[in-house]
Amino acid sequence: MPQARLLVHLPDGPWIADISRRFPDTGFRVLTAVPDDDAGFALLRITSRTPDDVIAAMRSHPALAKASVMARDGGVATVRIETDAPLLLLAAKRSGLPMEMPLDIEDGVAEVEVTGEHERVAELGRSLRELGLEFDVERVRQHVTPGRTLTDRQRELLFTAVDLGYYEVPRRTTLTEVADHVGIAKSTCSETLQRVERTVIGEFVDGLPRRPEAAGDAESADAGAKTGLDREATTETETTGDAEAVTARTR
Repeated sequence: MPQARLLVHLPDGPWIADISRRFPDTGFRVLTAVPDDDAGFALLRITSRTPDDVIAAMRSHPALAKASVMARDGGVATVRIETDAPLLLLAAKRSGLPMEMPLDIEDGVAEVEVTGEHERVAELGRSLRELGLEFDVERVRQHVTPGRTLTDRQRELLFTAVDLGYYEVPRRTTLTEVADHVGIAKSTCSETLQRVERTVIGEFVDGLPRRPEAAGDAESADAGAKTGLDREATTETETTGDAEAVTARTR
């Protein structure tokens, strides 16, 4: 399933575009966001050297209906907002493709990651253009989730081994200590971890090209998803031999 990373250039007018450009050194991280029929609600984490000035500017912006400070710690503030112009949320809602959180915005540019079918990714591109949003396709790749077939017991043992430092170099713990921690025999622990490693590595390798020409095939598949994003627009594309490095400038 394609996973795309977009750099969306926000137009002047929406509060997040205006405020983030006014304070270009401030980071805005959207932790959660919910679109409504004609509004949007979100929880933001703002990191700034002048958080009070940023929050004051937010509260005075006409496109922001409400901004409530939920927590403060030095230059970091958590703010709940309500806006009547949630362009990114509207684009996601129209395409039926949710944007992955957290979502970072700096100096008028939002870094957006989405995972979905080719048709949904292409529809997101159309929705962004319909809303007047320009974007760069920074990367398109196939999304791989190793370990999805592990049992609950295998997953628990794997996370325990990782947390205890069994897979660090050099190791911070022994197989015996991992087994004792979860209350099983050392032989059982060894056999289970071997099965886990075989499953995780096998699933990961299944998504990798085995030959140089196969890398080109994988890149072509990823470029297909990118083409869907760029359809109906003039695009300059630079493709490298790395299947994950597909960049495009869309206007």
